[in-house]
Amino acid sequence: MAVLRSLLLFLLAALAEIGGAWLIWQGWREHRGVLWIAGGVLALGAYGFVASFQPDANFGRVLAAYGGIFIAGSLAWGMVLDGFRPDRWDLAGATICLVGVAVIMYAPRS
Repeated sequence: MAVLRSLLLFLLAALAEIGGAWLIWQGWREHRGVLWIAGGVLALGAYGFVASFQPDANFGRVLAAYGGIFIAGSLAWGMVLDGFRPDRWDLAGATICLVGVAVIMYAPRS
């Protein structure tokens, strides 16, 4: 159950961080306005709180593992919202990152 909770928190954190960065990008680069930017800032702040709910108490471990989630999630976000089509190297890299997440977060420890 702890692994499922952790994975759901990683997913929520990715939505908040990637979504927040995307909103700022849209507000600034695509000239959608200050409300988009403000929404992005709020979402990025929410990401910081979501990450703190991880069951593992080690900040460095959680953030290091989240890096892999962020990489794979960013590619997925680009596919869904921006029409990005990853190549085999993008997919290979994301897979390596997700394996790294599993090793960092869920390997048996004494």
